[in-house]
Amino acid sequence: MTSNTPLPPCSILLLAGGRGQRMGGRDKGLIEWHGEPLIAHLHRKTRPLTDDLIISCNRNLEKYAPYADRLVHDDDGAFPGPLAGIRAGLQVAHHRYLMVLPCDVPRIDAALLHDMLETASQHPDKPLMLRHGEHWEPLLSVIPVALRDTFESAWQDGERSPGRIMRTLGATALQCPDNDPRLANLNTPDLLSAHDGVAD
Repeated sequence: MTSNTPLPPCSILLLAGGRGQRMGGRDKGLIEWHGEPLIAHLHRKTRPLTDDLIISCNRNLEKYAPYADRLVHDDDGAFPGPLAGIRAGLQVAHHRYLMVLPCDVPRIDAALLHDMLETASQHPDKPLMLRHGEHWEPLLSVIPVALRDTFESAWQDGERSPGRIMRTLGATALQCPDNDPRLANLNTPDLLSAHDGVAD
């Protein structure tokens, strides 16, 4: 349940830099759902929360540019995974917190985004991840930007799992119901079709 507590200023990072292997190599953020690219749904829901909207993308930069205040990309052209995008976002974020969201969760809602920020502000030195059941969602998280050097050190030491880093740092869990429809990860053609009749 949301409250009237003012939300802390945050930067928001939308992850759209993957290979799109489950989508046959297509650029996932630009695939249409309900008549709009997936990235447009995330942009509309996050734009009211920040003046620092960042998109991590590795191709089609000109198509993503209208949806962001700035773009970042991996410094390795081999698509090294989401931690690379998170590193890039942490390096440029203007605010104390960086909210991280993947581009393929168009059903996330304002109440959950609000709860993520509000809960993160109650544990200001720890990352926050959504969790349903025993499953953590490291790509639905809020990271204190003060931890950027910790993430960078882990990367340089060979770590590639953002979830493992955050759990090591004692991450706060924001528990969601099992099968919460707001967390539906529309990352295959079948899942996009299955949710096609459901409003975002």
